[in-house]
Amino acid sequence: MPTLLLIEDELSLGMIVRDSLEARGFTVLYAADGEEGYTLFREHQPDAVVADVMMPRLDGFSLAGRIRQTDPDVPIIFLTARSQTADVVRGFELGGNDYLKKPFSIDELIVRIKALLNRNRTVRPAAPDRLPIGKYQFDYPKQKLALDGKEIPMSHREAELLKRLYEQRNQVLERSAVLLDLWGDDSFFNGRSLDVFITRLRRYLKDDPQVQIVNVRGIGYKLIV
Repeated sequence: MPTLLLIEDELSLGMIVRDSLEARGFTVLYAADGEEGYTLFREHQPDAVVADVMMPRLDGFSLAGRIRQTDPDVPIIFLTARSQTADVVRGFELGGNDYLKKPFSIDELIVRIKALLNRNRTVRPAAPDRLPIGKYQFDYPKQKLALDGKEIPMSHREAELLKRLYEQRNQVLERSAVLLDLWGDDSFFNGRSLDVFITRLRRYLKDDPQVQIVNVRGIGYKLIV
């Protein structure tokens, strides 16, 4: 069974979640704060990370940012009582894969973990380092857009979304498909987050009028190049 890294500063909740996951066959590494969690991550390279957002020493968002500097693929699930759109968007920007609001059921957590692990096993064909998008050069591994010597740094989630739009360029990228792929489900709340990311990509690409991301009503988006 997969090895999970669980980071939760509320000890009683952490023990309940750890014991429940271990009873379902998972191997669980437990940490009570973000710094300890990051140390365990580097030492053990777990298959997935489940982290509280509000933690001492190093919060969950900062932890995700550190992890993404060395591992772009390991699934990260945030546990939090905070559910404002800005918090959710920030979590996804930093490379989180899912967001579970407290209180939550262990069954729901396990379903989400398994879905992310299964999706992570899907091997995508390797893409060239630089992808041409009109006058822009999109450096996917480095998460940057370049135009006339000017570079635009991108978040992990922005780069993943633009890559999928590029792969489907001049064709419709279905909204529900990208939500399931990058956000884990196609709920209304995640849909609002996706809209924010699309708006940001349009702003990044605005200096080439031949490049557009258009809405296809009721279906999704199309990157026109």
